Amino acid sequence: MSQPLILLGIETSCDETAAAVVARDPDGRGTILADVVLSQLDAHSAYGGVVPEIAARAHVDALDHLVSEALARAGLPLARMDAIAATSGPGLIGGLLVGLMTAKAMALATGKPLYAVNHLEGHALTARLTDGLAFPYLMLLVSGGHTQLILVRGVGRYERWGTTIDDALGEAFDKTAKLLGLPYPGGPAVERAAAKGDPDRFAFPRPLVGEARLDFSFSGLKTAVRQAAHGIAPVTDRDIADICASFQKAVSRTLKDRVGRGLDRFRREFPAVAAPALVTAGGVAANRTLRDTLEQLSAAKGFRFVAPPLSLCTDNGAMIAWAGAERMAAGLAADPLDVAPRSRWPLDAEAKPLTGFGRRGAKA
Repeated sequence: MSQPLILLGIETSCDETAAAVVARDPDGRGTILADVVLSQLDAHSAYGGVVPEIAARAHVDALDHLVSEALARAGLPLARMDAIAATSGPGLIGGLLVGLMTAKAMALATGKPLYAVNHLEGHALTARLTDGLAFPYLMLLVSGGHTQLILVRGVGRYERWGTTIDDALGEAFDKTAKLLGLPYPGGPAVERAAAKGDPDRFAFPRPLVGEARLDFSFSGLKTAVRQAAHGIAPVTDRDIADICASFQKAVSRTLKDRVGRGLDRFRREFPAVAAPALVTAGGVAANRTLRDTLEQLSAAKGFRFVAPPLSLCTDNGAMIAWAGAERMAAGLAADPLDVAPRSRWPLDAEAKPLTGFGRRGAKA
């Protein structure tokens, strides 16, 4: 293969409609030729969260235009694509159907291969697009639906070392914000409030800290926040800032312990890796305090810290196109046109659900 692979990627798993064109050179280097994302934030903010029916209808209205815009920005026709990739799960089934059916139609019309991509694989491989990272490496995925520590051995080869046993971290941020009357999305709102608060005012719990297992838990922390707020009600702006700062500190210390143990395990299992790396991905990875904590932890443990640009931490089409290109370059088979979307799709198919598991994001 002497020419770069060029793929169109489509992402519609939640509340962003996205399309992108990405090139992968034979030596593994990647280039984003176009990346278009349309946020549905305004459509959902009044409800305090994503409404699946509204999201699916918005994808229908916007996707054709976004695909056309991505191809125009790349300066390439659809016929020049080597394959078409689309998120096939996990996510909201209505949105997944819109993106995957659009990709199927284009693949059928052009005769191009179709790659039905796991959304989590898109996050897992983004660091290779942005930083050319070599396998293996450790990834912390933190988003509204997922909190996982994943060993990335290679394309299509993933091991889940830890996951949440209850709430995902992004969900904990959103529910904390809603409890305190802060706007949606909750993560950025909590971070802004925390910047003005005292992180030592409330001694919130740090779930599972000290345990050998690498799993996460945030429901108890969320409960402690609610109890603190109710105990001093009515809360003032100062109270809200202090609660947010204390919450964020507890999360930071929890991640430091959980991820730190994961880095130690990586060292034990891969002693020959001279320059090990920790990758963080997902929307919560945009939080500056958490990034700083992980960066300092990585430095202390002798790991390189890799955090993709913020635009590639949240949902985007570039990571889906890149995952498809990586799969194609690795010689993995394309998907049939009757492939079905999956609302649940664990990246590590061998990982077993944990005791107490009851949320889609914890397994997916």
